[in-house]
Amino acid sequence: MSLERLNEAMVGRLPGVVAGPGYDRTYAQMGVVHIGVGAFHRAHQAAFFDDILRAGDRRWSIIGLSPRSPAAEQALRPQDGLYTLIERSARGETIRVRGAIQSVAAIAGRERLALDVMAAPRTHLVSLTITEKGYVRETADLRKAVPTTTAGFLATALERRRAANLTPFTVLSCDNLDDNGARIRALTLDAASRIDPGLATWIERNGAFPASMVDRITPATTPEARRFLENRLGYRDEAMVTTEHFRQWVIEDRFAGPRPDFAAVGVQLVADVIPWQTAKLRLLNAAHSALAYLGALAGFATVDEAIGWPPLRAHIGRLWDEATTTLSPTAGLDIDAYRAALLKRFENPHLRHRLTQIAMDGSQKLPPRLLATIEQRLAAGESIDALSLAIAAWIRWQLGVDEAGARFEVEDPRAADLARALEGANTAAEMVASVVADKTIFPRPLARSPIFARNIGHQLEGLLNHGARATVERLT
Repeated sequence: MSLERLNEAMVGRLPGVVAGPGYDRTYAQMGVVHIGVGAFHRAHQAAFFDDILRAGDRRWSIIGLSPRSPAAEQALRPQDGLYTLIERSARGETIRVRGAIQSVAAIAGRERLALDVMAAPRTHLVSLTITEKGYVRETADLRKAVPTTTAGFLATALERRRAANLTPFTVLSCDNLDDNGARIRALTLDAASRIDPGLATWIERNGAFPASMVDRITPATTPEARRFLENRLGYRDEAMVTTEHFRQWVIEDRFAGPRPDFAAVGVQLVADVIPWQTAKLRLLNAAHSALAYLGALAGFATVDEAIGWPPLRAHIGRLWDEATTTLSPTAGLDIDAYRAALLKRFENPHLRHRLTQIAMDGSQKLPPRLLATIEQRLAAGESIDALSLAIAAWIRWQLGVDEAGARFEVEDPRAADLARALEGANTAAEMVASVVADKTIFPRPLARSPIFARNIGHQLEGLLNHGARATVERLT
């Protein structure tokens, strides 16, 4: 007999270990449009908004839009937007059905619907988790054609609001990018100028694009996790998410209109997010990338396994030592305490955060996580030994062959280009020269730096000749 799938009718009869939303969703009003309704959004922003709704402010339920895949709609629509969020750490486990998401729709084929919900008078926030790949320039003629990018949709929806004499919505980027607010602002203004230069001026004067930093380790949901939930809780949930107890959201306190009481649910509102963003990118995210490539090549499957190997743990400490010199102190951000907390989070055996998941889309992730740090250290005349090994491991990963000779698929939008670049290269130095020549990944100062090339080449030669374990042990 098939199990009942999670839905609104089940909320009153959930198993005793599962908490429900704790509020009547009938009275929740849509105030947020979120683009990119993946597992991270459900674990992070949607959970915060769920807490806001439960605290009594019912203006902030979410309409979700999926820019590419219909998977989120297929998972959430039959469940009335509900999903189970499981939080796990050494201190225990909590399980709650979250209800902030009102509905979800894939944008493809429903562009008019996407624009309608963003232009609706009750929409005050449009938030984004579109990954690095989503920050691209609109090329369509927006006066005649449907937008092709997120920035194009934002500009077109803002034009509708201007025509209706409404205030702009606040655009809140939640992606792992340096100064993410400024990036989406620049792209949106560029798209707006293609519609009408007056629109761009109106957005500049009245709009808001606050930067934000988001942090919560959220592994991809596996079929095994879904089966575990079914066996333990007795219902099906195709949108369930497992995450850690820790969560953090730091937002620049600049909005175009109404906003919820973020501080009441633990969000930090600050004047400048950049120090927080930079610390997270250059410590947590950089370590994740280094662990992903080196750990997977060394034969580990998950983050907790990789950080549990003493030589690799020591290497992450050296990488952090190099990165820490490039960070700017700010009130409330204790770098030493942050590093210690990250190690404990990486050690969490209950998450099973797979290294191959983190290894995806490396060409998009390296610039903010590692290359910017390397560029800054080289400019200061400082060493880059640990950082170089992470880049060399990424290049080694592009070969698509593990150290046992088994082939695997490199999941990256630039995988084919990088494979072609490596085809004719026979030595580590030639491989580095071929890859570093790609100016869409490597900034020009690094591409021209002989010190950078020598460091990466030396580390890559070690990986090719001796393997990841021996190379990490030698360096540490």
